[in-house]
Order: sequence, then structure tokens, then C-alpha cells
Amino acid sequence: MIGADDEAIGKGRGRRLSGTAPRLYELAEDVVVERVMSGALPAGTQLTESMLAEQFGISRAPARRALQELARKGVVERKQGRGYAVLRCAGAVAVASGVAAVEPLPLLSLPTWERIYGEVENEIVARISFADWRLNEVQLAHHYHVSRTVARDVVSRLHQRGLVRKDESSRWFAPALTRERVEELYELRGILEPAAVVLAAPRVPPEVLAKMRASLDAAVSAPPGDVPTLDALEHEMHVTLLGYCGNQALMQALVLPQMLLLAHRFLYRWTPTMFGDEPFPVEHREILDHLGAGEAELAAAAMKRHLEVACARVLQRVEAVRHERIAADLPYLERIKPG
Repeated sequence: MIGADDEAIGKGRGRRLSGTAPRLYELAEDVVVERVMSGALPAGTQLTESMLAEQFGISRAPARRALQELARKGVVERKQGRGYAVLRCAGAVAVASGVAAVEPLPLLSLPTWERIYGEVENEIVARISFADWRLNEVQLAHHYHVSRTVARDVVSRLHQRGLVRKDESSRWFAPALTRERVEELYELRGILEPAAVVLAAPRVPPEVLAKMRASLDAAVSAPPGDVPTLDALEHEMHVTLLGYCGNQALMQALVLPQMLLLAHRFLYRWTPTMFGDEPFPVEHREILDHLGAGEAELAAAAMKRHLEVACARVLQRVEAVRHERIAADLPYLERIKPG
């Protein structure tokens, strides 16, 4: 019997501690976990990206991420060429083989814009290492067969997350990750995140720090370029932990510079072995060590050092990707040619 990750099986949709709304893949992930534990999805049940996307009414990007996270946490395992299979998890309701019919997964109660948002976000993130991109709201609506209102909601969320902004003609565009832009965003993070660490230090529960350290220890055995694991570690440190600062205005100010966390996901995938073993878990561990010892100021200083070296690594990754990959136009994304 497999012992699935406690986070995956015991906390449901209220498990996120940062106070931010769960992301789309997290909602899908939670529903699958609930079905596995109730016996509605018995061990051996086959799950695929297309199945989750269709039954949840979401795009394939968040469906893929949900399955990757479930595999990382021991709820499902990858089957070569056959999607994923549900594992026998500790605490799941036992169901005799062939007795229970697999219940359909429910459609998530989400606005239409949220069902396509993840895919649009990924397409933009995959392109901003190379150039600025014009975003056409009308073409976005046509491409996904949604209304202009839905497309507008998607663009509004992209703007909120710092991925798009308006030019002098009030047209939407996604700015490239130029050296200047990356350095400016990291400079802002270097001011805000250490301050958030100091505020979070007396509020973060010891069990959260213990869980984060366990995640870092587990990551040592993860294969190079394990994007879901790396992304989860980044989210725990820079979103979940900082969310304990208790200052909503500060967390809101972090939204713009932390759009870099979205870019990291793409950059890790395309440069998985650039630095050998990924360096940042060691830097995260130093921050946790100081927090565990009650040394808030030292933890803040460690966070600042981590962000300074992370900036240099991101610039190297962006440069490598820019020379190795060509990004194609989409109906709603057009490359902006220089001057």
C-alpha cells in the first residue's frame, strides 16, 4: 500500500495556507484526491490529460499539471504511453476489484475565463524570453470560441499577474524578459521579500517549516529538471511562507515581481541541467534554518542573497533559451519586431 503525501490526502480544498486562491490545477488535483480516498477512483483506474480536461471542463495545461502533482505526491503513477494509474493509497476506502463503477469527475464550478487562463498564461510565458508580443483580445476570443467578455477577463488576470500591460496606444502587449526587466523585478523582490520574511517569522507554524524542509530533502532525489517539484518548492518559499507575513498590501505588491516565478517554470523545462544539481534548494534551506532558530533578520539576509544569485541564473537561462528555441506566432499573439 502506498503512503501518499499527507498534503495530498488530508486537507482538501482548504489546504492552501498562503491565503491566495487555489490555482486551477490545484482544484482539479483536490477533486481527484477526494475521489481516490472515497473509493470512487479505485487503485488501477487510468487517468489521462484529455480525460481530466474534458471532464473538468479545463484546458490540457492545468490537467497535465494536476497529474504531475498527483504523481509527485504518490497518488498516481505514470504509465508509459498510457497516462497515469491510481495507486493504492493509505486511508483510501477499499473497493473490491470490478465492483465499483468509476463516477464521472464533476465539472469545476469555475468561470469560463479560468478554464482557459492556464493555457494562455503558459503560451505567453513560453515566448517572453524571445521578444515582446502583441496580445489581440478579439483573436483570443475567436481562438478559444469564447465571448469578448471572457477574453477580457483572461487579459485582466494576465495584467494583474504582471504578464501583460498597455503601450502608449492602449494596446495590450507582453514585455520581453530583457536583462533590464529581469534585474528591475529582482531588485524589487530583493526589497519586498526580505521584509515579508521578517514579518512572517513569528507567525509561521513550526509544522509548516518542517514540511518545507521535508520537501527540500525529498527534492534531492528528484531527477534533474523535475519542473513540478521545483515549481512547488518555489511556491512554498516565495508564496506560502511569505503569506504568513500578515500584510496583504505587501503581498499584493509582490504580485508583479513574482511573475518571474511563472517564467521559472518554462526556463527550468528548457535548461534542466544548466547548473548541474539545481542550486536554489540549498539557499532555501539556509533561510529555513535561520527561521527555525528564531533568527528573522538572518533569514531575511539569506533571502536577499538568494534573490541576488537567482537573478544571475535567470539571466543565463533566458540567454540560453533565446539562442536555442524559436517561438511561433499564435492567432492572438504576434511578435513585436524591434524599432
